Amino acid sequence: MAGALGAQWVRAGHDVFVGGRDEGRAAALAGRIGAVGHGPLRAAVEFGDGAVLHALPYAVGADVAAGLADVLRGRVLIDCSNPVGEGFALLTRGAESAAERLAVAAPGARVVKAFNLCHDSVWRLAPPVFDGRRLAVPVCGDDEDALGVVRALVRDIGCVPYEAGGLGRAGLVEAAAALLIGLWVGEGVDAQAIVPPVGLVVAGEAGVAGEPG
Repeated sequence: MAGALGAQWVRAGHDVFVGGRDEGRAAALAGRIGAVGHGPLRAAVEFGDGAVLHALPYAVGADVAAGLADVLRGRVLIDCSNPVGEGFALLTRGAESAAERLAVAAPGARVVKAFNLCHDSVWRLAPPVFDGRRLAVPVCGDDEDALGVVRALVRDIGCVPYEAGGLGRAGLVEAAAALLIGLWVGEGVDAQAIVPPVGLVVAGEAGVAGEPG
């Protein structure tokens, strides 16, 4: 995810700094995508004044964020992780979403959930367009300024930001990812086929509302 999205943002003219727990891998990735620098995670968070993409596995995400809480304060933190386990089960069922866990682990970070519904191969497309339509990216967050930053980053890769509500709704987006991954990978079916066009949905709702019994 970091490589795919980072490369897109470099092409869009952003200065991208790659941070990683393995500095050798961070250096290699930075070289591949044309980043302006690389280093440990703390250096990446401290770089510039833009957004920080949190592209770490769910299992370690909150602990890493807690260790960087001092430098994450006030920063826009984009969570693209998916808490999906064996059998495509949602690991956060009945608990805080992955995004909310980050917000608790790093108080003061302005967390936005985005970019979690697609495989990194999709984010490598320039731009991601399917059936003539640009890919939509749901974004969840409570800070309007942070949401504005993320909306702009979504548009910079040729996609369309969709308002999905506050951070409390991030769990719904994560659950959607678990469902879609299970259909795509587990069943090998076209998950897009389960969603009818919006015109039919609106017309159907209006019809039901106007009919007795």
